[in-house]
Amino acid sequence: MFEDSVAILAVLFLIVGALYASVGHAGASGYLAVMALVGIQAAVMRPTALSINVVVATIAFAHFWRAGHFSMRLFWPFAVASAPAAFLGGTIQLPANPLKMAIGIVLLLTAARMAWTALRPPREPKEPRPPSLPLALGCGAVLGFVSGITGTGGGIFLSPLMLIMNWAGMKRTAATSAAFILLNSIFGLVGVASQGWRPSPALAVLALAAAVGGWVGAAYGSRRAAPLTLRLLLAIVLLIAGAKLVA
Repeated sequence: MFEDSVAILAVLFLIVGALYASVGHAGASGYLAVMALVGIQAAVMRPTALSINVVVATIAFAHFWRAGHFSMRLFWPFAVASAPAAFLGGTIQLPANPLKMAIGIVLLLTAARMAWTALRPPREPKEPRPPSLPLALGCGAVLGFVSGITGTGGGIFLSPLMLIMNWAGMKRTAATSAAFILLNSIFGLVGVASQGWRPSPALAVLALAAAVGGWVGAAYGSRRAAPLTLRLLLAIVLLIAGAKLVA
């Protein structure tokens, strides 16, 4: 468990929560990276990340929704398909080594995505076009299942997909991702709990720390541009942690 490392984890969770919430994310991949670097057991990492996700995603969504960036019309097709898929993914318990490999790949993909968004040259903006209903449903189902089985909310995959496909602008993407992460994290956590997981008392301390960071980051990010330099620095941390798990 993580009781012996709760102090350092709380500080790092606060920082991760602030960075991720500034772009509408809850920070699961960051929490996974931090726990990997500290040496937390892989089986504990997934439910811990999902639990913290629920708290921070709620805060991030509230800020972006209040700022007027959320669109239910854009969100609901992803949500309808992702929720049951996230629950199904949460019920699947992989052996320790495959789970470490899966989490490591998620972290490496996240690092690549963050580096790409930080380093790419600016482009001429185009009018966003939402996806078709079948495409949104299919993407929601796949990303929901991946989020449940890996312990992430799926936003690290949904956000770059929405931006690359020009389905929404940055702020609306952040709002949609926050709601998507919240929904998938809840259903994924229920799936994990159905297999016998019970939270540790130390989880409340980590949730509080991440919530404070998430509140600060979401308040900043819902009104201003995302901190691209910080994303690049965080990508380096994710790269190191992901490479450690995969290797």
